[in-house]
Parts: sequence; structure tokens; C-alpha cells
Amino acid sequence: MGTGSKSSHQSYAVGPTALAESPSAPVELAGVQAGEEIAGGAASGGGTAGPGVQEPLPDKADSPQDTDAALEALLQEPGSVEELGVPGPMSAEEEPPTQVAPVDEAEPLVQEQSEEGVSAAGEASAVPAADDEAKADGDETDPPLTPVPTAPPVGEPTGTPILVGGDDFIHSEATLIAYDSPDGPREVLLTHVSEEAEEKLLDALSIPGTHMEDVEVEEEVKERLDLDKQKKLGELTKTAVTSVQHKLKGHLPMSEASAAKHQAAVDAVSAVLNDPGVSDDEKAMAQHYMDQLDVVKDKIANGGEPMSWMQPYEVTATKMVTKQVAVPNGEPEPGSLGATVREASRIKAEFDTETGQSSWDGVARSHANGTEYEIDMGDGWKAVYRPYKENDPSSTEYSLRGQLEVHAPVGAGHGKDLVERLEQLHLVNKPMTAAEGEWTYLSNNIQAQGLGKAAGMKAAMDTAQGLEDLQVQEIVHQRMDSLMGLDSDDLQIQMKRIQLEAAQKVLPMKVEVVRDAVAKASGFSGGAALAASPGYEPTPATSGRWLTWSRFDVTGKQEEVKQAFSGRSLTHSIGSGDLAGLLSTGVLASTEKRTTMGIGSGVGMSEEDDKMTGGANSVFLRVKPTSSDLDGGVLVWDDPSVLMRRSDYYGYNGDHYGAINPNHHNYSANAITRDPMKIATFYSDSNEVMFRGGLDLLGAEAPSRIVCESAGERKKILASFSARGITELGGKPVEDVLCVTDN
Repeated sequence: MGTGSKSSHQSYAVGPTALAESPSAPVELAGVQAGEEIAGGAASGGGTAGPGVQEPLPDKADSPQDTDAALEALLQEPGSVEELGVPGPMSAEEEPPTQVAPVDEAEPLVQEQSEEGVSAAGEASAVPAADDEAKADGDETDPPLTPVPTAPPVGEPTGTPILVGGDDFIHSEATLIAYDSPDGPREVLLTHVSEEAEEKLLDALSIPGTHMEDVEVEEEVKERLDLDKQKKLGELTKTAVTSVQHKLKGHLPMSEASAAKHQAAVDAVSAVLNDPGVSDDEKAMAQHYMDQLDVVKDKIANGGEPMSWMQPYEVTATKMVTKQVAVPNGEPEPGSLGATVREASRIKAEFDTETGQSSWDGVARSHANGTEYEIDMGDGWKAVYRPYKENDPSSTEYSLRGQLEVHAPVGAGHGKDLVERLEQLHLVNKPMTAAEGEWTYLSNNIQAQGLGKAAGMKAAMDTAQGLEDLQVQEIVHQRMDSLMGLDSDDLQIQMKRIQLEAAQKVLPMKVEVVRDAVAKASGFSGGAALAASPGYEPTPATSGRWLTWSRFDVTGKQEEVKQAFSGRSLTHSIGSGDLAGLLSTGVLASTEKRTTMGIGSGVGMSEEDDKMTGGANSVFLRVKPTSSDLDGGVLVWDDPSVLMRRSDYYGYNGDHYGAINPNHHNYSANAITRDPMKIATFYSDSNEVMFRGGLDLLGAEAPSRIVCESAGERKKILASFSARGITELGGKPVEDVLCVTDN
């Protein structure tokens, strides 16, 4: 909601830094052009598998012979390989066919590998160690974009940001954090699983004795009356309350616009109150809103302290609803991880304002509104996951859906193991390489620029998925001797690993196909032209101890964006917060980030509402006319293009509590935008611009002005900067950045 709602605490000064140079463009893929459909329609997820898409293996087989038949069927997809123009499975006697590329000779889709066989008992031989696989795949020449520390720094509140390959995690981001505790470091990996990857994770789990199914049950629910929703009484009243509330909080004079919003709400509510045909419940609802509007009327006339936030009128009704309930499930599947269902919770860490360190005893947790799984990974390792499926967006905290914690046994030195353990959850478990980074960069730009429905984009994505499916077939063919004879459980384990490996191997080709489609959707002649353009930056930057990706439609047109924001600034008011304390941390962190840092609740104005809307994963800024007449405790970016280059923001020209939850009444698909040119035109006093995770206050994202309450506060902050060796912010002397309110 309002921009006084986000602050954080941690001490360091770091600026965005390119983590790796842009990778060279992958070689052209013979026979595949961006935008071409795979013959037969390769599936990109669900639906009926067409040519080039593997049929699913059976969940269970009665004998090794059954799994052998499934493997043979997998390799006998007629025409799928040839239709893509890439070599199909080869027999041991065949020589690999030569591929022809438009310019240079293309690399074969996969390289031959040797695998150890199977024991006489039919057990799978040991899979090569991760380091051995990396060497075999040439990863030594393609180092990770973010090295994984063996031991994250103990007590560092924001932890160490890393990037994990593939699409399993939102923006491919994860954080390794080591909380201090009396027993030793508590090392945890924190990340956000993408909704598309959830099925893979759930497939790794088995809840002892039960599993969850959708069942229709009768339940009491709270809901708004139909007449309320039809006449939009709640929305009109809230608009009036919000408009006047903004004036009260900012000690601003009431405007004609606020009065007009109030009158519009009064007219609509009065019409219902004066209608003799409405029911008693409907009259009570209308009176509820009129009581709110009477308070607004008094505030317009007399001013005063801010109002309590308006609650919509709701009644209790008995309805049939669909719920997930536990039903008998027999014994856990072999090889699966035992999991229990419990009420959702969060790590209850503590932040020491004196030392700037975070601590956690490994046990304490705070309550959250939702459901989570506690997962036993063996040997003292565990995970906690909050599933999308079990957390109804209409009644649980939207910001926690998909959150994953992986916990190491107490002690230091588990950093790399925390990443590798993701494989137990059927998730990608290798650090991101430059090629994978470009895939994430393109994916983020597709979302940020709204290119998903552009001509040729779906075909390119289907082609990319088809390449991955073919890679799975190729690896299965190469390893047929070692896979034949495995029972169903061992085969399923090996197939999961093969799919992860295939995704990594084929990625450079997928990048090329999608890059070309993105280029053409953006007005470039092709992928090569896009990759060579000045704004193309397929590597992330560190920002406030987490990572950010840019968008080439801004970095390539920085001056145009600056011009669009001419005379306008982005601001964040900390309200009654401690400006000096905030700047001592160096970051402006979202509600969810503050929780993992150990900063208690109550810092933001609408934290609980933001968790329901999904806004709790972002910090809130506001577009305002550039002015030197500002209250104290305000951060100002007079050149918003510094932040608009990021790809993770969105905005509303009004107060929507940062809603990204489509099931929440504050969400509006028509009003939400990611277009920086539209954001530059925001005029509502309560507009909001949300940045995921947070902002770096001391590096390249530093504000151009920091407005202090008093000369004494400015002096205190300058002394703190001096003691820490901070002399500049955003290229300006700190003395020029820090100013004092004129009020």
C-alpha cells in the first residue's frame, strides 16, 4: 500500500556489479527457425504429447520388462527428430550424421558419453558426481555467474544471493543465509519455486499414510453481498477513504478531487439506503459504508489524525467449497521424501540493531495464514515448502505461495551442499552459467515488456520445449544399456536426473530460438542484432545484497525514459520510521525480506494486507512532481531511469496494495502496468510502483536526495557515513545528497 511501508536494517555499502561478461551468441541450429512450429505441435507442458515429445513413463511397473518396454516406446516416436532437423537416436554401429549450419558447422545436439552399467542384481550404478559431470560438460570454461560460497557469512542479514540454473525458481534467484545461534551457524537456502515447477517438487514427496485430494465440503465463509459488488459500494467508499487518508498522513490540504470521490460514494450508498426494495442485510451493509463516509466527511471539514482502515461489509454464509483433505494413501513411495502437512509459518529470526547481525535458534517460527509441508531429507537435513495448490489465493497469504526453505544440519560449511540437495526435490541443483543467465534475462524481458503474446513467441517456446524433449530421448538412447532392467522406482529416479541434464545441455539452442523471437517482437531484424544492441545486458547486477536483471527496452533507450520522467521523481516516505537506522542498513527491503532478516513486524503500514495481495514481496515507491518542498524522512530518485532499468517492477495509478493476486479485490488486470512510459504519467496522489525484493540505498541505485527531519538528524547520518568510509551516493558527495526539510 502506501510508500511509508517498507524499510530494513543491515550494514554495508555495495553497488551493482556485472557478474560476468555477455556470452557469445550460440551457433545457429540447423533446420530450426524461430517462430516455426514443431511438426505435430510439440507440447510445452500439459496436453497431449505430439511428435517429439516423450510419453510419460508408468508410475509403477510390475517387472523390469515393463520398464524396458516403456523405454523402447520412448525412443520410437516416428519422425519427431527428423522434423526438427536434428539427428535422431543412433545405433551403436552408426556414425553420427553431419549437420549443416548456415555459416559454421553446427555442434551436435548431444555429445557421446559413457556410463557405467548396472549390477547383476539390476541396481543402478552410481551416477557421476556433480563435479565430474561439470567437467564432462565443459562447465570449467563456463563458470557460474554467482559462485556458491562454502560457508555464507554468519549473521549477514541479507545473506548471499546466488543464481540457480533453469526455470525452477522465480528469476532463478536463491539466497544462502547463515543465522548466528548458540549452537553454531544455522545455514539455510531460501528461494521461491515457480508455479510451473511445483509438480516436480510434489512428485518427490510422500506424506506418510495420507495424500491430499480435492473434496467438496460444506463450510461457513465470509463474503460481500451481491448488491455491494454490483453497485461497487465498497470500492467507492474505499476510494474516498484512501484519498482523504493520503491528505491526513501528509498533512496536506483537502482537495476538490477528494471531496468529489466522497460525494460519489455518498450518492451510491444513499441510493441503496433509500431503496424500499432492499433487504435488511443490504440496508445494514449500506449503513456500514455510510458510517465510514460520515467519518470521511468530518475529516474533509476538520482534518485531524489518520482514520482506521476501512473494512468491507461481509456476511457469513454456508456454501459448498472445494478443499484439500487428507485421504488414505498406503505406504510412501520408495525413494520419496517423507512430508507432513502443517499450518504455514516463517523463520522467526532476530535482528540486533547494535551489531547489525541476524540470529535464529533453528526452532522459533512465526504463524502465517496458509499451509506448508515440512520435509525430511535425511541425515539431519530438512525443507519447508508452501505449495501453490494448498494455499487458496482468496483466503491465504499470496506472498508465501511457492516459498522454499532448505535447512542444513547445525554448523558451517554447507553452502554448496544446500544447492546440491535441491536435486532431492527434483529441482535444478547447479549454479547458473552465462548461457542459462541469458535464458533468464530473456524470460524476464518477455514478462516485463509484455511480449508473451507477440507473433511467433508461442511457436518459439514450443520449439524450445521440443528441443529439450528430444535431448531427453537422445540421452535415454545413449544410456539404454544401463537403464534396461531397472525396476520402476530406480528408473523414475534416473529419468528425473536425465531430464535435469537434458535441460542444461540444450539450453544454448533454446536461447537462440527464443532470442530471435524476442528480437523480432521488439523490432530488431533478428537475434544477432538484438544481442549486439547497446542495451542488451544478459547478466545480472548485485543490488542491496540481492540480484536484479535489466530490461533492454530501457537500458537501450535511457534518454527517452529520462525525458518521459522530466519534472517527476520517484519517492519513498518512511513515515514514522528511523531514517538514520534505515540508512545504517544500506537497503530498503520488502516485508518478506525483512522477515528473513529478523526485523519484526509493524515497520510497514499495511504488512498483513500486502501479504494477502502479494505486495509483501516488493517495496513501494510513488511518482511525484520533482520538488524541494518535502517532509522529512523521504528518499527521492530525481532520475527514475536509474530504477526503471530493472525488469521486476510493476505499478498502479492508485492505491492497490501492490496487488498481484488475481483473486484479491485490489487486483486489476486493466490497471496494473509494467510500462515505464505509462508509469511516468501517473497522476494519482496514491499511485504506487513496486520493486521486487528491495532497493540498494548505497550503491548505483542510491537516491539522489535524502530529506532529513532536522539538521541534527542530517549531522548524525553524515557522521555514520564518515565512520563507514561512505563519501558518495550515486556519484554525488553525501553532503549534497542529504538535505533538511523546509517545513
